[in-house]
Amino acid sequence: MKHLLEHDWEIIPAGGATGKAFFASKNNEKLFLKRNSSPFLAVLSAEGIVPKLIWTKRMENGDVITAQECLNGREFKPEEMAQDGVAKLLKKIHESSPLLSMLGRLGKTPYKPEMMLEEVISALDEELLLDPAVHKSLQFLQTELPHVSSEKFTVCHGDINHNNWLLSDNNEIFLIDWDGATIADPALDIGPLLYWYIPRDDWKHWLGLYGLKHTEHLQLRMKWYVIAQTMLSIGWHKSQQRYQEMNFWGNYLETVF
Repeated sequence: MKHLLEHDWEIIPAGGATGKAFFASKNNEKLFLKRNSSPFLAVLSAEGIVPKLIWTKRMENGDVITAQECLNGREFKPEEMAQDGVAKLLKKIHESSPLLSMLGRLGKTPYKPEMMLEEVISALDEELLLDPAVHKSLQFLQTELPHVSSEKFTVCHGDINHNNWLLSDNNEIFLIDWDGATIADPALDIGPLLYWYIPRDDWKHWLGLYGLKHTEHLQLRMKWYVIAQTMLSIGWHKSQQRYQEMNFWGNYLETVF
């Protein structure tokens, strides 16, 4: 990484599980560097959804390094997810033709509910299937599968956790970490955001900011995707022997019902 920059740049790991991200700083200039980011990043930058892309360089070993503007700011706090700017940015993402076109060119095809259900089933071992909440949830997903189809497929982030939302010192809002981006029913993003962060009495207002009516069909789709994502989390945390997190999401299943 140091070969890409002048010697007086200080480069430190940015953390994360992959070890592909770094911070570079020199005097008052800061960059966020990442190895092998998707070409999707350029379109996200052009749309103003992530901090500005400064340059892209290919290394001799074939790796591609991207450098983004490193802004002063912070992650969102959970209670800040209810602010109007979150709904408006997510609406912009879901309605973006350039984003949808780019994901299509990268080979992404619609991620349909039946595909997600197959992943859920694969993530659950025999022990988990004996858990009453997991068993009940799987029955719900299978029973309601024919009723959660949607005619609209958009670019979805796939992990709208508040840690992926950034607020700059200039009050700009960004949504980062797009490695899991997919083409899907927008309820894949909207459901977890509402269930995790927005009081139920405020759902109608939030959806109004986004531009949707709170219909029974939308409610069913949101609930279906929240349960499916929760079960995927349970299976993944167990596979990683992270039992505290597994139990947390197992208990959360009951609150969804």
